[in-house]
Amino acid sequence: MSSSTAVAPKRKLKPARKQVAADEVDKSEGYQAGREYNVWYNKWAGGDREDALANKVHSQTRCVISRDSGYTRADATGNKFCCLFFARGCCPYGYECQYLHRLPLPSHQLADHSRDCFGREKHADYRDDMGGVGTFNRQNRTLYIGKIAEHPDKKQMEETLLRHFGEFGKIVKWNILYGRGVGFVTFETDHQASFAKEAMANQSMDGDEILNVRWATEDPNPGEKVAEAQRIEEIGQKAIAGMLDDELVEATQTIRALEDGDVEDLYEIEASNDRPQNGEGGEGEGEGEGEEGRPAKRGKTDGFFGADALDNIKFYAELARKQAEERVKERKVPEKKVGMALLGGYGSGDESD
Repeated sequence: MSSSTAVAPKRKLKPARKQVAADEVDKSEGYQAGREYNVWYNKWAGGDREDALANKVHSQTRCVISRDSGYTRADATGNKFCCLFFARGCCPYGYECQYLHRLPLPSHQLADHSRDCFGREKHADYRDDMGGVGTFNRQNRTLYIGKIAEHPDKKQMEETLLRHFGEFGKIVKWNILYGRGVGFVTFETDHQASFAKEAMANQSMDGDEILNVRWATEDPNPGEKVAEAQRIEEIGQKAIAGMLDDELVEATQTIRALEDGDVEDLYEIEASNDRPQNGEGGEGEGEGEGEEGRPAKRGKTDGFFGADALDNIKFYAELARKQAEERVKERKVPEKKVGMALLGGYGSGDESD
């Protein structure tokens, strides 16, 4: 009896859960503290002299990724934006929603970088309170978390913070200012940070606190600034390298080496297997070379450069290499004079001594 390896069945995606009913969430507005409503800060302007943080109300709903995530109509239509109400735990549509009901993955890249993972337009600068959507002039992955309930055990506070915020993405760095109830978490991508900011706004962890979650200001540490700039540069280089053709990169490097006269950067010319070697005659002799030793023309290829262009580049690269080697051989290094030869031009009766 032949042994066969059991193949695990593919896991089927479950439909997204309807988090709330249409009439379940209380939509009553708060006390009108002014005459004008500021849509930028999402509150009434003027007349409010009290502490805005003390007047925050605990969120009625919360998103649980393991329970609420699933496929929606966006998986079929190709919409790459996440549902804002799903992140807040109050989407009544579930699998009928036109937006994604899952976390933005680390490889999640949006075509329009002027929008966040929910499709909202970013702005040129942050709000004064560092809330809102954010800015497109900076890739911010760090969140400021205020009003954290203090705990005598510092390790317990750290574990609680990572457990609640780690549900929404990979945390690469964190810091807690003990005694002040303030913490900072840095996610792997800015999309994960944006999702966690909306999911944990006005929520509580293991205590009865109401968290104040907003964007963190730029780290003043010079080392962190340099590391962040290098990280963004590496991401850009990988993205550009992934879009380029290897044949195009090799040809461009060869052309640059020819222009600069740098012989070491020229790649070796690969001999064709079907080209006859020295001493082998026959009807096919000389088919690999055209007029004046240049390569014969061939058909076009599907790459950026045609076969003729690549052969010409290789021909001139080899020619430049040979000319450079000949120039090196022609250079004569003067022999050093030793012993009595150094005194050949010296006379004892010379008045110049």
